[in-house]
Amino acid sequence: MPGQLKEVRNRIKSVQSTQQITKAMKMVSAAKLRRAQDAIIQMRPYANKLQEMLSNIVSNMEGGTSLALAEERPVEKVLLIVITSDRGLCGAYNSNVVKLTKQIIADKYAAQFKKGNVSIWNIGKKGYESLTKQGYHTNDTYKDIFLHLSFEQVQEAAQAAMKAFVNKTFDAVEIVYSEFKNAASQRFVAEQFLPIPKIEQSGKQKADFIFEPEKEVLLTELMPKILNTQLYKAVLDAHASEHGARMTAMDKASDNANELLKTLRISYNRARQAAITTELTEIVSGAAALQG
Repeated sequence: MPGQLKEVRNRIKSVQSTQQITKAMKMVSAAKLRRAQDAIIQMRPYANKLQEMLSNIVSNMEGGTSLALAEERPVEKVLLIVITSDRGLCGAYNSNVVKLTKQIIADKYAAQFKKGNVSIWNIGKKGYESLTKQGYHTNDTYKDIFLHLSFEQVQEAAQAAMKAFVNKTFDAVEIVYSEFKNAASQRFVAEQFLPIPKIEQSGKQKADFIFEPEKEVLLTELMPKILNTQLYKAVLDAHASEHGARMTAMDKASDNANELLKTLRISYNRARQAAITTELTEIVSGAAALQG
């Protein structure tokens, strides 16, 4: 019985120690989340408006105008830019991004994958490690972006993807990431990056833009800058989603530790009560034997 009590006491101490860690991690993630959330909330309206404007312009281009980054061609080679986190302990966040990536490949690019024509550029270590282990063609050039997150680093990845598309190394580029909603929820999405997606104009009045300087000159200058912004927005979305997912996971872990502590304390009290009862019974029996 004393051995059982000691075992339960050790388990209680272990759970209490773990709970202290989960509470500390929750507080750290909450502080980081506030900064990450502010960054994406400020960036999102600007990036969305730029993307809408760019898609509108591309959709209304005259047939004679050719833009390399908007060129649609048969999709033989595909690039997926997959954004996950560098660290775990954030619930199913990373596994959901990996799951969506595999689903897109299976549903949309199965023929290209069989030919070995699906490449994955990873931003974040967890996605790189998982997809590499599962035999996918991954690239670790940009996986450490979150170590020192900056627009310049993301821009480098975006420009490399644009250059590869223009050189016809890839015929389509998609971004797979988690769109931040709030601390408790994220939306896992895949967005077309290249060629620049067009907006359906059926039943809508054609947008009329005045260009200064020439249309081709202006678009050649603006398109890469807007695409840099689009990838940066996706990275900021993923960054905020990671901290939100980790904060929620650590909060649930702390609650689970509380429930486990309640159960262990009940077990400890019952075992202690049983030990006391046994000792009393032995004392009474011994006294009765002496009297007899």
